[in-house]
Amino acid sequence: MFKKILVANRGEIACRVMRTAKKMGIATVAVYSDADARSPHVLMADEAVRLGPAPANESYLKADLILLAAKETGADCIHPGYGFLSERESFARACADAGIAFVGPPPHAIAAMGDKIESKKLAKQAGVNVVPGFLGEIDDTEHAVRIASDIGYPVMMKASAGGGGKGMRLAYSEQDVREGFEATKREGLASFGDDRVFIEKFIESPRHIEIQVMGDQHGNIVYLGERECSVQRRHQKVVEEAPSPFVTPEMRRAMGEQAVALAAAVGYYSAGTVELIVSGADTSGKGFYFLEMNTRLQVEHPVTECITGLDLVELMIRVAAGEPLGLTQDDVRLTGWAIENRVYAEDPYRGFLPSIGRLIRYNPPEDGRPAYGPVDPKADAYVRVDDGVSEGGEVSMFYDPMIAKLITWAPTRLEAIDQQIAALDSFEIEGPGNNIDFVSALMQHPRFRAGALTTGFIAEEYPDGFHGAPASPELLRSLAAIAAFAATAEADRARRIDGQLGKRLRPPAEWSVKIEGAEHQVSVSTDGILVDGEALEIALEYTPGDRVVEAELGDDDLVVKIARVRAGFKLTAHGASHVARVLPAHVAPYAAHLIEKIPPDLSRFLLAPMPGLLMRLDVAAGDKVEAGQPLAVVEAMKMENILRAEKAGTVKLINAAPGDSLAVDAVILEME
Repeated sequence: MFKKILVANRGEIACRVMRTAKKMGIATVAVYSDADARSPHVLMADEAVRLGPAPANESYLKADLILLAAKETGADCIHPGYGFLSERESFARACADAGIAFVGPPPHAIAAMGDKIESKKLAKQAGVNVVPGFLGEIDDTEHAVRIASDIGYPVMMKASAGGGGKGMRLAYSEQDVREGFEATKREGLASFGDDRVFIEKFIESPRHIEIQVMGDQHGNIVYLGERECSVQRRHQKVVEEAPSPFVTPEMRRAMGEQAVALAAAVGYYSAGTVELIVSGADTSGKGFYFLEMNTRLQVEHPVTECITGLDLVELMIRVAAGEPLGLTQDDVRLTGWAIENRVYAEDPYRGFLPSIGRLIRYNPPEDGRPAYGPVDPKADAYVRVDDGVSEGGEVSMFYDPMIAKLITWAPTRLEAIDQQIAALDSFEIEGPGNNIDFVSALMQHPRFRAGALTTGFIAEEYPDGFHGAPASPELLRSLAAIAAFAATAEADRARRIDGQLGKRLRPPAEWSVKIEGAEHQVSVSTDGILVDGEALEIALEYTPGDRVVEAELGDDDLVVKIARVRAGFKLTAHGASHVARVLPAHVAPYAAHLIEKIPPDLSRFLLAPMPGLLMRLDVAAGDKVEAGQPLAVVEAMKMENILRAEKAGTVKLINAAPGDSLAVDAVILEME
């Protein structure tokens, strides 16, 4: 067994690998960029080596520096995590040449499966179903337009070496191909060093199912069930679960056997994932097609660990050391249900724009994961948190916006979903925007709870963007009561600070609480709380300054995040934030006479919607533009974003140049 492992990655996956390595008694080495000098993965490791500046191509993508760090620290193996160098054949080969074990598949398997074009050809030769498409070299945009027309719209343009939802564009028309082809090439080159693109038919109403495989260097390969990853946004997975509510045992076996056959065809070992696109309308169990094979550990591997009781990282390390897998297909048991939500630094209320900044407060739910081993089908539900951030740390513009992975396991799917809702309610993040409200809303959505999923789920259910989960009248009444109770507690504290207000002064007993457009009259006394004249059966405690209020509503528990705002409180619960205006009942009538402040008209300015790098300007001063016309391209967190004109007009002034770093709401140009 290895003595020391270097983890060639950062964030949560680096911490995840180190956790298992320490359990196995293996010393750990971290590598880091200047942006990550004080990150948790650096502090967790036994040793740490600086690679270079913050940009990934000057640090985490420098294979020679990582190998040098391994040699200098005496590491005898390297785990690449996911992303960065994890699927670079050249890196795996360089590790072998340096006499350092690569914790992953052999270089020839990475080469065979890592190239999406070649892997589809290989899969077709092996008798695996593949999606119709063009697998050859595409010369230019005109060639791409002809290919897309021949295949038939809609089509998907993908970077050949891409992954993680990057380097992908969906095209419904010739205009989409013309606008997106070159952007796909640039994203592929920037993120993966390869600008080749292939085009394939986009299967509408599809489900995204993937099979986890694990093999050793002695020819043994097993599949560990499937994961459903259909809930995606911009081709980036948001929610993953295992098993799938759609897959039958017969379908699972057929998919698994194909995945194992494909892995065997390339002499595969270590962890790998065969991704499939499945027709939701096909009830025969045969309507699945090969998409790609990811020759690495997946972001969503925890849900497979939860239902199998296996430590996939430990298996990878043991396989890399030459040990046999130690289990057969008959040993694999799938127990219970696991769901993973990716908590991202993005603002769902502003079109999911990336968000960066300091984590002023970071308080995840308590991690109650059990030890790896056989799963007890009667065990209590539990929460697992995989993260690589800490309070006071920085969410940087240079890397992926994921803050944490929240995983829940329970004996049944609905129990696992409800456990997610409760955990998300108690997850506290202040600083960068986050998508906690959004994923909580997904967990409550009737269609998700029914398992009626497709990759278009988010686009179909939130066509006009996300505005918070619907709140029941009962929940809003409870929030009104909590707001009035908090206002009473704060008023009582204020009068006690120095005693100058006199002992007879008491907080108002009657409050007017306006929330979601409805006004409630709330009475707070030692006898209880009345909302609109009706007693509310609620037990709660609040101390001024608290960030979380835990209330008991009959037999139900309610966790509410609370923050002071002007004239009231911001209350967040069950996937939505609600601002409650709280005024003493005798003062509230005068609020109607306040003058409303009208926000300024900013429609003539093109503003940076997120911090990022201005990649391209498509117009100059004096140019006439039409509504919807592309004006600029901003890159943020490794994704290109096309900014378009909101209305027709003439460009008056250009305020930024390509290559400039932009702050959020920075003025790029001004229209006349």
